[in-house]
Amino acid sequence: MAVSKKAREQHEPFVGPTTILSLTLASVSPQKMSSHRSISSFLPRFRYASTIAFGRRVAELDAKAIRELPTHELLQRLGYIRQDHAGLVHWLPLGLRTLRNIETIIGKRMTECGSLEVALSSISGSELWKKTGRWGNEELFKLKGDFCLVPTCEEEITRLVNDAVSSYKELPLVVHQITRKYRDEKRPRAGLLRGREFLMKDAYSFDSDEAGGLATFERLNSAYRAIFTDLRVPFVAANADSGDIGGDLSTEWHYRHSSGEDVLFECSGCGSVSNSEKATSVPAETEPAARRAKAAYFTTQSRDKLVVMYYPEDRVLNPQFARSEIPDLDLSLRDEAAVLEIFEDEDAFLSKWIVRIMDPRVTRETDLPDLKVPYHRNAMSTFLDVPLVEAREGEVCGSCFEGTLSASRAIEVGHTFYLDEKYSSALGAGFTDESGAFTPFKMGCYGIGVSRLVAAIAEVLRDSQGLRWPATVAPYKVGIVPGSGADEEVITKAKTQLEEAGFSVLEDSRPKVSVGKRLRENKCLGLPLQIIIGKLYPLVEIEVRGQRFGTTSEEAQRSGKWNWEVVSSDVGEKHLVHVDDLVEVVGVLLKDL
Repeated sequence: MAVSKKAREQHEPFVGPTTILSLTLASVSPQKMSSHRSISSFLPRFRYASTIAFGRRVAELDAKAIRELPTHELLQRLGYIRQDHAGLVHWLPLGLRTLRNIETIIGKRMTECGSLEVALSSISGSELWKKTGRWGNEELFKLKGDFCLVPTCEEEITRLVNDAVSSYKELPLVVHQITRKYRDEKRPRAGLLRGREFLMKDAYSFDSDEAGGLATFERLNSAYRAIFTDLRVPFVAANADSGDIGGDLSTEWHYRHSSGEDVLFECSGCGSVSNSEKATSVPAETEPAARRAKAAYFTTQSRDKLVVMYYPEDRVLNPQFARSEIPDLDLSLRDEAAVLEIFEDEDAFLSKWIVRIMDPRVTRETDLPDLKVPYHRNAMSTFLDVPLVEAREGEVCGSCFEGTLSASRAIEVGHTFYLDEKYSSALGAGFTDESGAFTPFKMGCYGIGVSRLVAAIAEVLRDSQGLRWPATVAPYKVGIVPGSGADEEVITKAKTQLEEAGFSVLEDSRPKVSVGKRLRENKCLGLPLQIIIGKLYPLVEIEVRGQRFGTTSEEAQRSGKWNWEVVSSDVGEKHLVHVDDLVEVVGVLLKDL
């Protein structure tokens, strides 16, 4: 049953598509509507249906399913998102409200730190990507005519700023956008956590010198701390490797959780936190030397040194660590045969140098493989005790050499990079300095996975009863479930007062659905507070669904300022409040959730 255009014009716009209302409210038949009441009397019910019931399959969820379903499947069953193809997601009304709340938090903090908002095209030409050496990236969605769907915008924003800025007097500059990005994931998984299309906040900074660039990098990191604090989920910042983005200084932002794909190491001594690609370690005194070692072959940018890394055969090599001793190490050439070919000439070992690097677990007791090229001992140098392998829990920190490393799994939700001149030099982008000379921009880039955050927060905070959103993120801050015998005018008045106070409210007045079932289903949705107005009126019950992050409400309750008490309950934290004090108490409770 579709609602007519005339009916739509006479009433408030529906939150969701009106054409699906007959599917979501099977209890309301066209015959009943035409023979008993006008359509206007059903609008509140329709509005609820198009907001909540659209896409929901809660009836299929029993307690076991709620506990065991993967989070991306739970989000679909509850009507937050819909996934019809791997890596591609449709946003439904509940999910979109959640997403918009996160966008608002991020946008506010970015503006406060002095960033200007832009919106770049999602399509980019190949010429810029070829100049920066990234056109060969296998994860690029390439289109006809040498175009691609952008996974990130370093190339385009650098050209844009280069055209707009000519003098050092116009710097520093920070710009950001929240737009859809695309990555040709070969194995998309976990719904929003690793998709082919995703919503991302990406920001870019441009400075005139290194000191200014590093200061901007720290300023943006401070903005990130404020953003993640506002989201009210415990987070950790970790030292990280910059990877293909570039630069040698970067910070990852994580939520610790057992389902995470990343591994973080934290030192009990210096307190540093690093991801597995950055954390270095040395063996404990009691750890035996490796019995056998492997050798990995690399070269330098100048191709005049053969670099041989020796590491335990049962460990994972991270050749990046060798850059502490060989700054010009070229890791773009990973094919061993291609490296060895450079040094197989009979005269090569006389004119070129061999550098051996030994992991601290490789000692005189370790069996070493033979070198695969001719060599002369007078053309060889050796570095000992250079950590070369990924750390393990219980080993000694490679930064302070005192503390012990503990490992935890985590979900990455943001990353900040100091890029230096990687992109500006490659693209010939810069400005005129005080002396009149052309100088490349000192750049940084800063990303947050906005759609990824929805999935990560849901994953980290969910419990046996379903989702639990922080108050700043939840699609609605308050849910109202009228109890048996509830007066409709009382419900409407309470809802109106809460909305006028700035609290988004979802009322569940579905007919022929018991109060208990509505409470269970709405708990599963994860709204921070549920209000039950019924037989105890003028006293109102408030059930706390969200996770506590503060003690404001405890202090306020003890003060006795309002008619308010905490009551014992087998459903969790529960409060009994006089309706006259409802708005104030709700406000206090939400500050902690």
